[in-house]
Amino acid sequence: MTSSSSPSQDAQSFAQNYPEGLRADALMEEDVAWSHEIDGERDGDQLDRSERAALRRVAGLSTELEDVTEVEYRQLRLERVVLVGVWTSGTVDDAENSLAELAALAETAGALVLDGVIQRRDKPDPATYIGSGKALELRDIVLETGADTVVCDGELSPGQLIHLEDVVKVKVVDRTALILDIFAQHAKSREGKAQVALAQMQYMLPRLRGWGQSLSRQMGGGGGGGMATRGPGETKIETDRRRIREKMAKMRREIAEMKTGRDIKRQERRRNKVPSVAIAGYTNAGKSSLLNRLTGAGVLVENSLFATLDPTVRRAETPSGRVYTLADTVGFVRHLPHHLVEAFRSTMEEVGDSDLILHVVDGSHPVPEEQLAAVREVIRDVGATDVREIVVINKADAADPLVLQRLLRNEKHAIAVSARTGAGIAELLALIDTELPRPEVEIEALVPYTHGQLISRAHAEGEVLSEEHTGDGTLLKARVHEELAADLSPYVPAAR
Repeated sequence: MTSSSSPSQDAQSFAQNYPEGLRADALMEEDVAWSHEIDGERDGDQLDRSERAALRRVAGLSTELEDVTEVEYRQLRLERVVLVGVWTSGTVDDAENSLAELAALAETAGALVLDGVIQRRDKPDPATYIGSGKALELRDIVLETGADTVVCDGELSPGQLIHLEDVVKVKVVDRTALILDIFAQHAKSREGKAQVALAQMQYMLPRLRGWGQSLSRQMGGGGGGGMATRGPGETKIETDRRRIREKMAKMRREIAEMKTGRDIKRQERRRNKVPSVAIAGYTNAGKSSLLNRLTGAGVLVENSLFATLDPTVRRAETPSGRVYTLADTVGFVRHLPHHLVEAFRSTMEEVGDSDLILHVVDGSHPVPEEQLAAVREVIRDVGATDVREIVVINKADAADPLVLQRLLRNEKHAIAVSARTGAGIAELLALIDTELPRPEVEIEALVPYTHGQLISRAHAEGEVLSEEHTGDGTLLKARVHEELAADLSPYVPAAR
């Protein structure tokens, strides 16, 4: 039986071979030596060595706290992670922005980011995501930093996950699992929790690991089980998969029932002809802050990703007094896992069924256009492409003026605001008033004082142009929907 060295022994041998400050130099010398070798039989290794030279650290990602006492450090020591990304296209800035976003996701999940590295490749390695040589180098970084988790900036196949874990010897998590974990922490409502659980099970199903390669742990077996229980039976992993599928079917039924309840509420609003506005946008763009500013709703606001998970619907009024509903929706993110888009489809229908979308984008982000594109991709997925859209460039007080000018020039329907200071909010409210669909029938009616509820409905469901109290009743001029117009028709004065 071969003995395997412990992580601490590995760390010692690593320190002996590469004293502090010399490790990078040693790697560079090694790579230069290999690049001069012209032995035709070593092409494969040469490629691997050149790939190894491409693993570059991304500065400024570490969130580790310094100068804390040992007791405080033990309390703060959550999962300690190293981030790794594969840069396949775009500029190095694009790759670093993507890894910075992954760092923000990891922080939101409660992790401590120790280091981040990017590797340039044409496409991720099918076996280990970053290549075998890079995986060994990543293991050195894990030992050096004392990390207990590696987070990859992409969705890994079950095989990639297993192979990379086998090399780095710590837990490996991909971007999808990380986002699912954040959603699980933030789900508050019964429906939100069910949707997250369904997405997690969909993700977990193909990634169940057997007991060794043989999957030999049986549910039957020929032990002392008695007659009719001998034989191979069902493997443990097959049983787990079957149970997960059964739970998923049950969860889908529950979500469908909850969706019916929300559909009834939405139909009620539709019947009352109340226009609806949905706030959509990238995670942490300031959607909840904007909702609070527009309605005074007092919704939870946090400087963290995915603070809002359950849709919040609030009543609001335009400056002219028209009533509408405002729905805050879950934040979107680049490469939002398809499991989540499917699981949260019923929640995202708030966007598809609205009359107007306020598409909030973080104006202080280095590349806000990427955020806009990522959100529009999900809006397309839920079939809301026909809904009118206003691009709300939030955090204008912290934005680069050149970026603001570029966005306002490129986006046809755009307005710059600051939910924090209130700048631009009055102009946004006026724009919402203009963009909301208007009732189609203009009517003049003399409504008896005994039918005051019709006047109230005209204010709530329509647009009152003028209102005059006379001896016979209220003379009302308004734009209303067909249903209310029919109810008001008996009081329309006869043509002279």
